[in-house]
Amino acid sequence: MNATHHATMDIAAAGRAPVFPFAALLGQSELQQALLLAAVDPGIGGVLVSGPRGTAKSTAARALAELLPDGQFVTLPLNASEERLVGTLDIETVLRHGAVRFSPGLLANAHRGVLYVDEVNLLPDALVDALLDAAASGVNTVERDGVSHSHAASFVLIGTMNPEEGELRPQLTDRFGLMVALQNCFDPQVRQQIVKARLAFDTDPQAFRASHAQQQDDQMRRILAARAVVPQLAFDDAVHRHVSALCIAAHVDGMRADLVMLRAARALAALEAASAVTIAHVDRVVQAVLLHRQRDGGALAQPGEQPASHAQPRGAAAAAAGTQQREASSESESDWGYLPPEPTGTEHVKDVIRLPSKKR
Repeated sequence: MNATHHATMDIAAAGRAPVFPFAALLGQSELQQALLLAAVDPGIGGVLVSGPRGTAKSTAARALAELLPDGQFVTLPLNASEERLVGTLDIETVLRHGAVRFSPGLLANAHRGVLYVDEVNLLPDALVDALLDAAASGVNTVERDGVSHSHAASFVLIGTMNPEEGELRPQLTDRFGLMVALQNCFDPQVRQQIVKARLAFDTDPQAFRASHAQQQDDQMRRILAARAVVPQLAFDDAVHRHVSALCIAAHVDGMRADLVMLRAARALAALEAASAVTIAHVDRVVQAVLLHRQRDGGALAQPGEQPASHAQPRGAAAAAAGTQQREASSESESDWGYLPPEPTGTEHVKDVIRLPSKKR
């Protein structure tokens, strides 16, 4: 009996609605890759998914949870309090018995699973900070009146947002490891395939899931195998140089982009059972890493393309060249439509003002 069949039986026994299979998602290759990378290495920091309504954001999140070892899928409501998220400490128990009594929150419930946050851009900043801290560290710490309690909280954070309803502050957006921007599909053939698949699932969920059981099992095994080997994969100097050049060309702030890009490339290499992390792996994750970190004037290199910073000189000359490039780029954007001054005819005019002569 395969793992997917076990999952189907568990869903039926729990009375939960059947989940659309991850392997059956269509037209979402970028999103699927980003989610799988976060599943292999949750320390990447989660995935931010931006897109209009009806682009299968929540469907993909639920489908990913089913591929994880424990299959936990926890949703954070928009009206949730910080205590509901991180958990609470009973101080009275500490005072009376000298023991910490901790009531777990959603972060504890999501351990080894998926924590899904719809409309993350509408959450209070304090909640988003707590989410991102736990997602990056894998640990949740609750403190109250000098008493603290920590517990493991390793989960895949998936935050979704509709840009029409407001943006997430850049300081918080940057802390998401990866970002995918979904678009409406205007390809008639792809739309037909998506609709047909959804209708088939709605008509007979069990039969539809059974038809994708082998693919689901293969995905589960890939994730487990990748998790086992990902710490063993190292980066050579060529990969480090390429990552640095890409981040410099995109004008990112800080070093988080470099670290996330390396981890994402390593997760991809592990997922594909590669023996080493290569520049090709880096090129395939660069879009998801830099999409939300690229600053004005920066550029994203296309796969296989050498970033502009490769051609820059070293040392102080490289810094000067980079500064000139940013200034030129900034001027070209801010001065759009500006006409440079043109020389005009000039005529020398003699001084015709006479000072009054002194009386003798």
